[in-house]
Amino acid sequence: MGNDADRYRRFLDGDDNGLREIIDIYYNGLTLYICGIAKDISETEDIVQETFVKIAVKKPKFDPKASFKTWLFTIARNIAYNYVKRYRSRMSDQPIEDHITLSDGTDLEKEYLKTQRNIDLHEAMKKLNPDYFQVLYLMYFEDLDTEEIASIMHRSKRQIGDLVYRSKKSLKSILEKAGFQYEDF
Repeated sequence: MGNDADRYRRFLDGDDNGLREIIDIYYNGLTLYICGIAKDISETEDIVQETFVKIAVKKPKFDPKASFKTWLFTIARNIAYNYVKRYRSRMSDQPIEDHITLSDGTDLEKEYLKTQRNIDLHEAMKKLNPDYFQVLYLMYFEDLDTEEIASIMHRSKRQIGDLVYRSKKSLKSILEKAGFQYEDF
């Protein structure tokens, strides 16, 4: 998305509307994605705000080799994991993955996932392993390709391919247990 990179360059050149446009475009999708990591809507909002503050204040360099969306989601994911590690790991000695839980359904999710089918699918995805949730969300809700997902999740393309396969298999099982036929989705 060259336009998003152009918006960021405009912002770096002093046009605050460039950043406002980026926030308008990515806020909902980024919030929903980060909610899959933080699993708490208030923490999610803090993380998303911290992401936009980071690009506004620190103005990290954008590498045009990646898409702007991939770059932004990678920054947000890193902030989310650092946030979860920083605030939740103090609670116990359990691995960070044990602290990751998804939030209850919110109006934000329902507004973003407008159709009932997508809401049902998203609810089923919440029951997945966090990595499975992330890979499916990025692929099907954010329409990213395997290479972009690999970059965001710090994995190889092959690992992402394997994750997609296992994620779909697990999701199919969850949907069938809930009474949905796989062809419905």
